[in-house]
Amino acid sequence: MPRVPLGRPDPGRPHPAARPGPGDGPADPVRARAAPRPATALTVHPAAAVPPPDPAPALSHARRWRTGVVQEAAPDGVVDLGPGYIEPALLPVSLLRDAYAQALAEYGAAALGYGHNPGAEPLRALLAARAAAADDRPCAPEQVVLTSGTSQALYLLATSLAAPGDTVLTEQLSYDLGRQIFRDCALRVDPVATDESGMVPEALDRALAQAASAGTRTAFVYLTPTHHNPTGRTMPPERRRRLLSVAARHDVLIVEDDAYAELPLTDDHTPPPSLAALAGYRGVVRLCSFSKTLGPGLRLGWLLADRAVADRLVSHGLFASGGSLNHTTSLAVGTLLASGAYDRHLASFRGQLRDRRDALVGALREAAGERPEFRVPQGGFFLWLRFGPGSDESALLAGAARAGVGVAAGSRFGTTQEGAVRLAFSYHPPAVLKQAAQRLTTAWAGSMPRPRIGVRS
Repeated sequence: MPRVPLGRPDPGRPHPAARPGPGDGPADPVRARAAPRPATALTVHPAAAVPPPDPAPALSHARRWRTGVVQEAAPDGVVDLGPGYIEPALLPVSLLRDAYAQALAEYGAAALGYGHNPGAEPLRALLAARAAAADDRPCAPEQVVLTSGTSQALYLLATSLAAPGDTVLTEQLSYDLGRQIFRDCALRVDPVATDESGMVPEALDRALAQAASAGTRTAFVYLTPTHHNPTGRTMPPERRRRLLSVAARHDVLIVEDDAYAELPLTDDHTPPPSLAALAGYRGVVRLCSFSKTLGPGLRLGWLLADRAVADRLVSHGLFASGGSLNHTTSLAVGTLLASGAYDRHLASFRGQLRDRRDALVGALREAAGERPEFRVPQGGFFLWLRFGPGSDESALLAGAARAGVGVAAGSRFGTTQEGAVRLAFSYHPPAVLKQAAQRLTTAWAGSMPRPRIGVRS
């Protein structure tokens, strides 16, 4: 097939605007909203008229999905289950095209100015109401600060609420790139013992007491209680309350990374209230993101905290200099929340993720039986595989490479007592995930110790 030049529609393929789907906005919201212009004294003769522009390009394609444009692209022939990316076909390109057009039509020049420092009020009000409804706890717009995503928020916290040499306490297994951000800010990162329900409260109590007796300041405790990365677990409500009690007793802040909170994938699973809501937003900063629901390229997220902490963060020179961190995009996304289009997209997206999770889990069970051991995640992007004591992670990685399947090494995320890998089911369709599972189990057949009884779900 001949390559289609960038900026031109695919030959023979109707442009999406010519065939809107359910929930699509007008093909050109700006034109649809424009009022008729009064006549002027200037007459333009037909011969001098500017020719009409070419039709808008068909945007929902992956022609440019390659290294040098996106962060990472797997080589041909490799099924990469390593990074937590969203499959290109699931990214709502047309939905966002229309959202930007609607925001520019509604806000005009104000969409391109410096934004209100904590973020545009319309989106902050919507996000506060959303948090209040989900957690059944009050939350005001003044408690919401827009960010450029979780990574930027972690950097902001590490430089605003911590000082070089301070300690961050994390779960034994936690988001590896978050730990890298802390270390790059000259913070010390110490893991705390974790069990199947999350961080162990008694272990946190001991770690905080030991730090205080040693004269070491603990900046905050970093937790991912809902649809955890990498393990996929969700922390039970009682464990959440006990950890909040320990942190409050030591007067130490908790940073709650809730990037996957809006992605429950099991019909009877509703995530417990957030740590922030359970604490009445006292002593907890909750981080949320549109990267896992709309697309990471938007670089848009938000944090929720009590008003004093929110005000302190917004006083940072980053906001004073540049205003809201992603103003135009926040106005566009705000139109999606206000219209209900975001929730309609989210419902469809969850269904697509559920199909992918179930395909990977089913294929692994069929091909591998009780090896390796895993728990079916109730939400998020990831499946955590454990291979038992005596298993060799390096052999598992080598086998996956020979099979042409990318996986994330368990040791990336902390110290493990057994071989483990993380598989992302968010980036490939079900048929490809089934094929990858078959290739992996064949390659790993000689690397797995004898079966462990019971595959927990």
